[in-house]
Amino acid sequence: MATTGLPPDTDADIARVTEALAMITPRWNVRILLALSGPPLRYNELAAKVSWLQSGQLHPKLQAMCDAGLVQRTEYSSRHVTYGHTERSAALLPVLPLIVTWAEEYLEKTDRPLPAIEQIEDGLALLTRRHAAAILWVLKSREEVSSRALARIVMPSSDWTNIYPPLRQLVADGLVDTEGVGRPYRLSAAGHGLGPVFGALSAWSAGHPLTRAAQHPIWGHPQAVPTPKPWVSNQSRPAPTTQVRASETSHPTWQNRDLFSHATTSPPKTALAAGGPRR
Repeated sequence: MATTGLPPDTDADIARVTEALAMITPRWNVRILLALSGPPLRYNELAAKVSWLQSGQLHPKLQAMCDAGLVQRTEYSSRHVTYGHTERSAALLPVLPLIVTWAEEYLEKTDRPLPAIEQIEDGLALLTRRHAAAILWVLKSREEVSSRALARIVMPSSDWTNIYPPLRQLVADGLVDTEGVGRPYRLSAAGHGLGPVFGALSAWSAGHPLTRAAQHPIWGHPQAVPTPKPWVSNQSRPAPTTQVRASETSHPTWQNRDLFSHATTSPPKTALAAGGPRR
């Protein structure tokens, strides 16, 4: 069912990216995924890596991530259970450095070096604002749009004035610009800079390899390499992987022990710079 006034393929693309962001943005989810970047871990081993989680917080998080298909639970016996990446979450990890790169370039500078994980969390917090993906998609594809026209596209079944709260938030976040009341809205430099991030999230959420990100019809450069088929983002999400017995499958394939295996810091920053999107 369409949720915007955009063409069906574009509407489905936005919906899937919004769902993908909703899966990874909840607090601690990315940190848990990064803690699982090596071999599968037993519960106590994982708990030691995410020791800031209070007692009782980790188990429901793992259950929800298993239900989302991001964590694989492998049961060897009633007392030997491990947690690791699914193929889907392993494919997602290369998207995270793209968020770090964008955050380092466009988010306001801090007076201390920020670990990569904080850059990711700050970036995701901006991208998951209500209606943010749909608004950014429209502005990217149409350059400048009035608030009334934007409302007809993004929220066709609502009163058009409801577009103002999310628009004001995106302007305050530094992702959208306008010259004033009654003037059209357009993406800021930071908004345009989201191309690699949104292209990769779109490819991942559609089940495509991330190499397809550059050919995204809105956020990529499809004219550079012709694509044989139009971009369609309607592939069903894989069924949740909540529990697997060791005898039924092999270990998750992701074995990259280097990516975010420790807190990665950005180059030293000085005072806050004016004009950048807020953290």
